[in-house]
Amino acid sequence: MTVPDPANTTLLKQIGQIAIRAKDLPRAVTYYRDVLGLGYLFEAPGLAFFQCGGVQLMLSGAETPEFDHAASVLYFDVAEIQVAYRALVQRGVHFRDEPHIVHRAGEQQLWMAFFDDSEGNVFAIRCWRQA
Repeated sequence: MTVPDPANTTLLKQIGQIAIRAKDLPRAVTYYRDVLGLGYLFEAPGLAFFQCGGVQLMLSGAETPEFDHAASVLYFDVAEIQVAYRALVQRGVHFRDEPHIVHRAGEQQLWMAFFDDSEGNVFAIRCWRQA
């Protein structure tokens, strides 16, 4: 019997949760639930949780000054970027740019558009399309 080598074992399989800094939690809950349409899970004191595919997003204030900064850029996959872009604009999402090609790979094109959430974090929608 072969014993797996711990040095060659992938321990980290997937991201389960991402924390996003929120300065105004009620405002952020409204934005993520009603504007972005993410699946609202529950709230606890100072926290709110949403389901986004297989990842939970946790909205919270910064516990210490070192964590009081904008979130990392999250890239949300969408089925059709133009449709998602128009729907989100109608819901009041402020986009920094319109959907555009950022990469070409053979017959595929990666399209993105960046937006600001209600808390000043920058995120993006993205979609692979056939050329």
